[in-house]
Amino acid sequence: MLDLDALESNIKKMGDYAKAHGMRHRVHGKMHKSVDVAKLQETLGGACGVCCQKVSEAEVFARGGLLDVLVSNQVRDPQKIDRLAQIPKLGARTLCCVDDKSNVAELSAAAVRHGTQIECLVEIDCGAGRCGVSSTEAVVDIAKAIDEADGLKFSGLQAYQGAMQHLDEYDERKAKIDIAVNMVSEAVEALKAEGLECDIVGGGGTGSYYFECASGVYNELQCGSYAFMDADYGRILDKQGRRIDQGEWQNALFLLTSVMSHAKADKAICDAGLKAQSVDSGLPFIFGRDDVEYIKCSDEHGVISDPEGVLKINEKLKLVPGHCDPTCNVHDWYVGVRNGKVETVWPVSARGRAY
Repeated sequence: MLDLDALESNIKKMGDYAKAHGMRHRVHGKMHKSVDVAKLQETLGGACGVCCQKVSEAEVFARGGLLDVLVSNQVRDPQKIDRLAQIPKLGARTLCCVDDKSNVAELSAAAVRHGTQIECLVEIDCGAGRCGVSSTEAVVDIAKAIDEADGLKFSGLQAYQGAMQHLDEYDERKAKIDIAVNMVSEAVEALKAEGLECDIVGGGGTGSYYFECASGVYNELQCGSYAFMDADYGRILDKQGRRIDQGEWQNALFLLTSVMSHAKADKAICDAGLKAQSVDSGLPFIFGRDDVEYIKCSDEHGVISDPEGVLKINEKLKLVPGHCDPTCNVHDWYVGVRNGKVETVWPVSARGRAY
């Protein structure tokens, strides 16, 4: 369930912030997997395009009319590369990340075969410890290979520091981004010395976007969770030491659950368990209630501590999920609500597109 007022407020707020700081915002579609939400982020939030993590997601967004699509990930499987190279035929600018010169040759061959162009960003591992190269020399080497390859265009750098997004303290997050900014600045200058300009220097998330905006080197944000929020992001602290879901952003995504059993006086059982949500980042919390607490779950059941026995059978509760991205991926539809009434229903367009 989506609170449309909260969703629209979040989208507009991030869009206004990016614009005020001279930044583009390429919204991360892997969070919501929805063409409708992405289009709202374009029209209301001024987004320049969309990111996703899989070729299958990129296909959905391009077919849905999103015309600037970055697969912010490496694409190595030959069949996936072949599909990636065909996305420009849908009318969409198509980009992906590269951290290996052999991948440059693979992408080039596919683009030439289909008569299309794939734009490439060299990915820097600036602290997440996943994909990406760690040296400026490697960045320049790969960028040169892209620039020289048929069917490809070197378009800049991908430098997302994902590992620090959920650190509680503002200063901890800033210290991690400062390291990333130094790495990226060095790479940008080295590329300039070789005659290679970066149209995109991308990164930034819900826990760090203000740092990238102030960096003087990043020019494109890739935030996702800000639009919906979740329990894990909500607990991190802003510069004033406040939870970011208590002023900076509003909770817009909820699981509507019903109390199905109260056989034990101090516990209620609801119908939202593991199959309704992801708990990899922690359990959900019950929105607007401090007298009851969601404490445990199994496949089909959620256990709620109710020490005063206040909950009633069939009572509806709004859960804020622990992790929005994988929670959205197990649902078919978003029910958009405003002032207590259903206003719209949107499909989770790229649900299950994990390839």
